[in-house]
Amino acid sequence: MGIIITLAVSFFLLVFSIYKEIFIGYALIVCFLLFVLLALKRGFAIKNILKSSYGGGKKVFLVLRIFLLIGAITASWMASGTVTGIVYYGIQLMHPRFFILYAFLICVFVSFLLGTSFGTVSTVGVALIVMAKGGGVNVNLAAGAIIAGAYFGDRSSPMSSSANLVATLTETQLYRNIKNMFKTAAIPFSIAVILYGLLSIHQPLNLVESNMDREIINTFIVDWRTLLPAVVILILATLRLDVKLSMLLSIITATILAVVLQQYKINEVLGYIIFGFRLDTAGSLGEIINGGGILSMGKAAIIVFVSSSLSGLLDGTGMLKGLEGVFSKAKPRFHLFFFTCITALITAAFGCNQTISIVLTTHLLKNSYRENHVDQYQQAVDIENTSVVLAPLIPWNIASFVPTTTLMVSSTAFIPYAFYLYLIPIFNFLYLRSKEVDLNQTTSRVWKSPNN
Repeated sequence: MGIIITLAVSFFLLVFSIYKEIFIGYALIVCFLLFVLLALKRGFAIKNILKSSYGGGKKVFLVLRIFLLIGAITASWMASGTVTGIVYYGIQLMHPRFFILYAFLICVFVSFLLGTSFGTVSTVGVALIVMAKGGGVNVNLAAGAIIAGAYFGDRSSPMSSSANLVATLTETQLYRNIKNMFKTAAIPFSIAVILYGLLSIHQPLNLVESNMDREIINTFIVDWRTLLPAVVILILATLRLDVKLSMLLSIITATILAVVLQQYKINEVLGYIIFGFRLDTAGSLGEIINGGGILSMGKAAIIVFVSSSLSGLLDGTGMLKGLEGVFSKAKPRFHLFFFTCITALITAAFGCNQTISIVLTTHLLKNSYRENHVDQYQQAVDIENTSVVLAPLIPWNIASFVPTTTLMVSSTAFIPYAFYLYLIPIFNFLYLRSKEVDLNQTTSRVWKSPNN
């Protein structure tokens, strides 16, 4: 009973902090302390509690390196003119009436190459959100399309750490999983494309009233060289080079361009990389082209460490083990998928990390899949269709908080427009439910047949 009350109170605190726009890190710290008190009440020694918490927290030190690179690449791309270069050429090439659709498909393509949502959002995502702000497009709609597209690769790219993690945990073959992922997401993806296309028509990029392209030319030197940092990261991605090294080489390329091409001093560029880029100019461009920097990821780093410490505490004390008994009652296939969705949401909400959600959901439901004679490939695709895509819809989960922080948009307002992410679990639940209904009807007809 204590775990249910603590979960309920924690969930209320997290939702309340989002509603009141209070930094979610404060609520997470309170939640962590509540679970520490519960662990003490259950007889766990404070030494073991701290050891489990630190064990969970230290696992994300490697993730923090990615955060440093995200902040650095965003600022360096702005200083080098890469962001404005992409925006400028995008204005020339994109049809204004299909901007939202373009934004989604571009992020789908880049994320599939890079295999990382964070890398996609911090590069082309930033350029696209700049275009949306300058062209009068609904920023929340644009952010929904960008984030949804960015998680396409996180789910189904061979380069994705999430896809590789699921394959490892379920002892399955990566490329067979990817084939299953494409099959189960074909209809949701098609629906998302249609919806983004229709919304694009109602939210066109307004270039008539915007002088952004002229402001860019007057402020930055824009030619093919400004696109080199983007070209570097895409080419290295196709060569299957580690994305962290690709981002680092892109940052170095952007830094050189900022000094040589845009005439910034080296100390200025290094300052931008640490503290964030600020364009010292009048006009709308100065309000849009800013941000990034290593320090901008500070809040996200706090959330990651605290949430991972909480996850370590929950794992070390086995507080969520009681859920396994509930899940073992799932008999029809669609019930099992439904429980997988619920587990993914719970673990994403309280683990606050996509990886944690994947690991815990796989672990908690492994016996249920075996007892129901559902093979590991079905479990693998179920995890991809729940934990991977639902985590970005939890505002305080880093899968959501990092992209929204990078894009400088609301942590909640984009969610209704991230169609691809929630259409996948909805469609697959309805599909499995319909198969169960068809099976029951067929069985019923067989039993009622006069020949039996």
